[in-house]
Order: sequence, then structure tokens, then C-alpha cells
Amino acid sequence: MSLVIAFGIRLLLVALFLPFSAMDKIVNFRGAVGQAGEIAPSRTLARALIFAGLAVEIVMSLGVLTGVADRMAALVLAGYCMATAVLWKRFWAQGDFAFTGPSKGRDLFWDFLKNFALAGGFLLVTFGTTAASVDRFFADPFGSTHPYSLAETQP
Repeated sequence: MSLVIAFGIRLLLVALFLPFSAMDKIVNFRGAVGQAGEIAPSRTLARALIFAGLAVEIVMSLGVLTGVADRMAALVLAGYCMATAVLWKRFWAQGDFAFTGPSKGRDLFWDFLKNFALAGGFLLVTFGTTAASVDRFFADPFGSTHPYSLAETQP
């Protein structure tokens, strides 16, 4: 049961990216490029951003799921969540942030916060849950947390 729970928690962390967001970028490639075009000065750069996003979403999600270099994979996904929040969830640019009634700015604000909350979950995988466990990441950033080991690890 412990292995199922460990896998389930990691699956919940990456489910947004693998398969859903990655599949959406593939199936709706033109729309994804259009959205990337909101910040990219050229269509070529917008396409490159989508391909880079696909690579991050697939490869890093697999790293978190399998435990292969999962700490670095989680760090990359945390950065990806924060970058996408700042670049595409710009609630401050809407000009209609209202506390009552319809507000595109407020809707984007919640998406912005969700991205940062998800980044926090990935940072827990990266650095652990204690101050003492942070050193383990810096000692071996490409190492694994061995998420499916049944043996307790020492700090």
C-alpha cells in the first residue's frame, strides 16, 4: 500500500502536465503557438517555446514519477510553473481586478496562485520537508529521493 500511495502522490503532482497539458499542446498545437505568441516576438520562437514546454512537461514529469533525478526534475517543474504564472497569468495587466462581479483579472489571479502552489509542491520533492534535507539536494542535485524504497533514509 505504501508504494501505491507514494506513486499516487507523485501522479497527482504531475497529472496536470502528463498527460493533460502535454496532450493539449499536441492536439491543439496551433492554439498553443498562438498563446505562446502573446509573449514571443516571432512565430518561430513561439513554436520553440511550445516544443520546450512539451519537453519539460513530458521528461520532467517522468523523472518525478519514476524517481530518476526526481529532485532536479521537480526543481525544473517548479521553475516552469512559476515562469508560466508570470508570463501567462498576468492578472495585473487586465485592468479589471474586481472583488465583486465578473473579473478576468481575478480569474487569472487564482490561476497565478495555483501555479505557485504547485511549484511549492515540486519544491518539497526537490528539497524535502526539513531544513536538514536541503543539503542533500545541493550535495547531489541529480540524485534520486528513492521514492519507492521501503527503507527509511537517514538525513
